[in-house]
Amino acid sequence: MLLLSFATLVALFAVMRFPLSDVLVYRAEGAAVRNGTDLYGFTVTEWKLPATYPPFAALLFVPVALAPLSVVKAAFVVGNVALLALLVALSLRFAPRAVRLTHTLPLVLAVTAGAVWLEPVFQTLVFGQINLALACLVLWDLGRPDGARAKGFALGVAAGVKLTPAIFAVYLLLTGRVRAGLYAVAGFACTVGAGALVLPGASVEFWSRRMFETTRVGKAWIVDNQSLQGLIARLTHHPEPGPLWLVPAVVLAATGMWLARRLYVRQGRTRTGDYWGVMATAMVSVLVSPISWSHHWVWCVPLLVGLALTAPRWVTVTVVAVFTARTMWLVPKAGDLDLHLAWWYQPLASPYAFLTLTLLATAFALTRKRAPCGGGRDSGRGDEGAGRRV
Repeated sequence: MLLLSFATLVALFAVMRFPLSDVLVYRAEGAAVRNGTDLYGFTVTEWKLPATYPPFAALLFVPVALAPLSVVKAAFVVGNVALLALLVALSLRFAPRAVRLTHTLPLVLAVTAGAVWLEPVFQTLVFGQINLALACLVLWDLGRPDGARAKGFALGVAAGVKLTPAIFAVYLLLTGRVRAGLYAVAGFACTVGAGALVLPGASVEFWSRRMFETTRVGKAWIVDNQSLQGLIARLTHHPEPGPLWLVPAVVLAATGMWLARRLYVRQGRTRTGDYWGVMATAMVSVLVSPISWSHHWVWCVPLLVGLALTAPRWVTVTVVAVFTARTMWLVPKAGDLDLHLAWWYQPLASPYAFLTLTLLATAFALTRKRAPCGGGRDSGRGDEGAGRRV
């Protein structure tokens, strides 16, 4: 299955000649570091894409600037498929009813073969993005036992490459794992320090100005953006919704992180509760981020693994359908048409935001009804019993 899926993918890339535009940005960032030029002053490709990551990320991209472009593009495609398989394996090990990887290799390969065609994963491959690498780094770190050596540090490094993983450090602190949370802060601080040491000017520019320029990343209202801000911009037909977005985003962030902590605590601080707490945090992160392109939603992979293991089948099938249907690309979007969509187009234009809000609301309602599993007759049944109650 995996060989057939990958062969189809390669054939599609050969026919369509996807430019892997983000690889070109990473390549330009690495070249800027190597040549000592302005990291945040260039644009590349016909879409005039600039550098948007912290300086530490540019340091990691130096090898990308050294190798031939064709080799780099091939490495990104093959590497992302390998990272997808790793993400599936990490999800299976961390998820409720976790099983040993040695007994599930055929399952990992089969799920990877299908997951390639999930829209966020496919877009990650098409653009040559690093979303899968960051998701693997975060999930590997969070999936380690509490008390594991330097747990949280890798999470902090991921946040130093792309800021959004920093919300998982907040999750660790909210769930009482202060040591791991401080390790995450330390990992992030190390990336900031490394960037400042090698690129002092770029570091000052990014942390004082560039990180606040969300319009630099792109237009918030286009259908590519599946965040809460994108949803509200399209609903209100306003390119900059301002408080109409900011207030709900703050409320959602606070409520979502409360829910993540509650999922962890109500499941008796078991692996099951931690998994769903991490999933809630991941969904909050992509929702409240000002810009969450559809390829940022690769967290759908561990989400689907968890749902497949614990939820009714129709729920899993529905979520799979949403993440494969690509409805946002079917609505009118030439020019600024996606800013003026009629109300009946809105669910099609913002499928990930609507789905995630529904899942979070459902989880909120379920945690209000269910009793804690940390004591009583079920307290000794561990993750397996907890998994059936999610």
